[in-house]
Amino acid sequence: MVFSCDALRAAVRASFPHTVARLAQAVAIPSCSFPGYPASEVERSAADTAAWLSEAGWPEVRLVRLPGVHPYVLGHDRRAGPTAPTILLYAHHDVQPPMRAEGWTTPAFSPTVRDGRLYGRGAADDKAGIAVHAEALRAWVAVAGQAPVNLTVVIEGEEETGSHHFNDFLAAYRDELRADVLVIADLANAEAGLPSLTTSLRGLVAFEVEVRTLRRPVHSGIWGGAVIDPTLTLCRLLAGLSDAQGNLAVPELLAQVRQISDAERADLARIPTDPARIQADAGSLAPLSATGADLWERLWRQPSVSVNAIQAGVRGQTGNVVMDAAWARVGVRIVPDMAAASTAAALTRHLRAACPPGVELTVTPASQGEAWATATSHPAFAAARRALHAGYGVAPVEIGCGASIPFVAAMTAALGNPPALLLGVEDPRCNAHSEDESVDLADLERAIVSAAALFGEVATAVGTAVAESRGHGVATSTT
Repeated sequence: MVFSCDALRAAVRASFPHTVARLAQAVAIPSCSFPGYPASEVERSAADTAAWLSEAGWPEVRLVRLPGVHPYVLGHDRRAGPTAPTILLYAHHDVQPPMRAEGWTTPAFSPTVRDGRLYGRGAADDKAGIAVHAEALRAWVAVAGQAPVNLTVVIEGEEETGSHHFNDFLAAYRDELRADVLVIADLANAEAGLPSLTTSLRGLVAFEVEVRTLRRPVHSGIWGGAVIDPTLTLCRLLAGLSDAQGNLAVPELLAQVRQISDAERADLARIPTDPARIQADAGSLAPLSATGADLWERLWRQPSVSVNAIQAGVRGQTGNVVMDAAWARVGVRIVPDMAAASTAAALTRHLRAACPPGVELTVTPASQGEAWATATSHPAFAAARRALHAGYGVAPVEIGCGASIPFVAAMTAALGNPPALLLGVEDPRCNAHSEDESVDLADLERAIVSAAALFGEVATAVGTAVAESRGHGVATSTT
């Protein structure tokens, strides 16, 4: 099957007003999967997502339920036949809580278009991902009646709360999910208009630290200076995890960090790095710790430590005392080649070695998630680069993601390690997980064109190998 990127682009453009309206309809559903929010709204979102996929031309769509779990949406399009490759598409329909009402210019679940962006909770993360998957197939149906590849789509309902049951879902439905290529539409572009292919994710080792020096709080005037202050001790221990520039300062762990290649650094150098704009995007009161390619390397390919919470006494209710104990929650983002378990052990050893004699130190694991990285030699990555270039009009960059998405490694492993293409339409100003979340509508249109082009490119690049083992016949592209 020969396909035309121009024809796909025209089809996407013709239906794009409907796409925006359909996305707004989805964003209006407050599908927060967190405890305390109505599960009925997540149910309503799943039903709406299934309807959207069916409207867009997916022949087989159904809700899948595991006991006590928000519903998944599972769809198939097998019309390309047994000799064609299969692409597995992923997104999620649940969203973060809306946070503070006063932080929104317009209400979180009243989607509004302003200055070329659609605002509302989930507009970017990740109902835009649903739009990409649904509307890419709609374009192919309009142009050719069907896609040149077989498609499976999974839209999850509990990603924002940690995908705790996703492994159970993968185990139960593995046979339906087998694919030659995996596409996860839940990532970001380095900048609006600059298509980006994410090839690495940081992992996360989180733990709690408690320092205890007294049986009970004591009067700071009577005992201050004679007893060891647990809060000051804890602060010194935590400060010793990083240097003055904020770099992780645990030698045993730094020795494990993989150096980036010249090609990776060249890609990082292509990413816009206006220091003032990036500082504003981050909402940082102080200048960031690095600029240029060094900034992106620091965010994506270097470990970092954060003190997420710290407590000793209660604000407004604690007087002139030396507290008996101090507590903190700490998170360390790890990078490829750093194993979560050995990282946790090394951090515990480091803290114990620095702890003063006689002080009770307790280190309690909170969570561990592995880092992830992929090689890009598989033909699917070249296909993705061509498709992104066709959709955006500029060559894509390979980037990392400083956040952790634990299910990526689990999903690829469970499905036999197909090449995983991590894409998305978030950008530095989308405010995912914050107030005034939004998606750039021009980028959304480009992303849908790219996704549609990817179906054709995979049919050609991956279909050649698949056809040799299953039959014959692949697609070729025209501009």
